[in-house]
Amino acid sequence: MINTEIKPFNASAFKQGEFIEVSDADLKGKWSIVFFYPADFTFVCPTELGDMADSYAELQNMGVEVYSVSTDTHFTHKAWHDSSETIGKIQYTMIGDPTGTVTRNFGVMRENQGLADRATFVIDPEGIIQSVEITAEGIGREAADTVRKVKAAQYVAAHPGEVCPAKWKEGEATLAPSLDLVGKI
Repeated sequence: MINTEIKPFNASAFKQGEFIEVSDADLKGKWSIVFFYPADFTFVCPTELGDMADSYAELQNMGVEVYSVSTDTHFTHKAWHDSSETIGKIQYTMIGDPTGTVTRNFGVMRENQGLADRATFVIDPEGIIQSVEITAEGIGREAADTVRKVKAAQYVAAHPGEVCPAKWKEGEATLAPSLDLVGKI
């Protein structure tokens, strides 16, 4: 899926007290994180969504929009938002995908359950997938690592000919791949 364009979709969503419509076109023109999770009103999911909510202001300052997606409806997202202190702090868009269209478009549907895998996609302003992370049911993700990956993707996009090594953090040295580096790292 890396370096492929996102597929078309239209979905209803909940954001900051309102129901809105979201499509693939909304993800273009800026960096985006599409953050799939199995279900509302569960256990690991609210910890992940709350962690992402804590990083949302930083991501907004980086020009990044966040979209969480589950196969629940946008109505269920509102009910969860209204009843959970952790989910209540979410300011980003919560996409409802009861038909599974968005989840299938990204290849993360558990067909036998009708639920999304835990999956994170970093998408560039052209709608091209730059990073994919998928974890097993019981393994929660950390927003700080997603933020680091977005920073690396943004850096590489802005600096052709440079790449970010393992554990790269903003401001650290990058690499310029060349024949001179072969066998010396």
